[in-house]
Amino acid sequence: MSSAASSRNPLLGYGALFLAIAMLPLLGFYPIFIMKVLCYALFACAFNLLVGFTGLLSFGHAAFLGTAAYGAGYALKIWGLPAPLGILFGTGAAAVMGLLIGLLAIRRTGIYFSMITLALSQMLFFFFLQAPFTGGEDGLQSVPRGSFFGFDLGRDLTLYYLVLAIFIGGFWMIYRTVNSPFGQVLTSIRENEARATSLGYDVDRFKLLAFVLSAALAGLAGATKTLVLGFATLTDAVWTTSGLVILMTLVGGMGTLLGPMVGALIIISLENKIGDLGKALADMTGVAWFNGLGESVSLVTGLIFIVCVLAFRRGVVGEAIALRDRLLQRSTDKQS
Repeated sequence: MSSAASSRNPLLGYGALFLAIAMLPLLGFYPIFIMKVLCYALFACAFNLLVGFTGLLSFGHAAFLGTAAYGAGYALKIWGLPAPLGILFGTGAAAVMGLLIGLLAIRRTGIYFSMITLALSQMLFFFFLQAPFTGGEDGLQSVPRGSFFGFDLGRDLTLYYLVLAIFIGGFWMIYRTVNSPFGQVLTSIRENEARATSLGYDVDRFKLLAFVLSAALAGLAGATKTLVLGFATLTDAVWTTSGLVILMTLVGGMGTLLGPMVGALIIISLENKIGDLGKALADMTGVAWFNGLGESVSLVTGLIFIVCVLAFRRGVVGEAIALRDRLLQRSTDKQS
């Protein structure tokens, strides 16, 4: 009965999931690792809003993660702003950057749109590389956590629940957007842009709003990540990070709400645990090559991408949903 209720009201299932995530530190899981996964999961969810529900493939989404990471880090460390204002400043900076890039990129479609976002993102990367306030290749280090309305964020557990609340807020915004009339228009643009135009919708305006919203949520993830890890570096803005969020979305399931979360968990877990896995495989098989697996993260993620494209075209969550639908259809056919 609980499964049937959650299928009628997905919010019950999401609530149960978030409750389980809230219990993880109490069960002995490392809070910093889970917070990192949550930040990248929000980043992937923001990207999925653009590509999965609007049909716009951005190759430069790391620009917004990096802008917010540096913006929040500078506001917290140099200006001494409290944590809430630092996060808001970083998110606002990413939204403004999204508006500027969106105004230029939305004029093109398809691969031209994607390449414009990549080019502008790389320009921003080289700006961060040379700008004096970013710390260059060293990045912004020792960013203080501060406090949040009287709560000391120096304690990992306190910061954990703040990060979880931020993620839930961002996820809720995406959920409401997708299930609103605005979200239905975005879906129609993805399915048939010419038809949406013929119905009288200002397609460019809707795409720009979706782009800015996606950039702001990606910025929220970047600002939160700086607060968690205590630094912002060029890795946040490099083009490989844009590729990483694409991989997360495809592995988890593009166009699904939970898919980017699962994809982020898989990819971040691999990045952090691949060395331990390699040592375990070396001990089991006696092949010394596995000991160097931790230095071949890109190779492993590339192989996962190939397997996902060949065997899991819908991603992990997408394939699970398709399997559930097939089983339900068979059950209905037997009953009839």
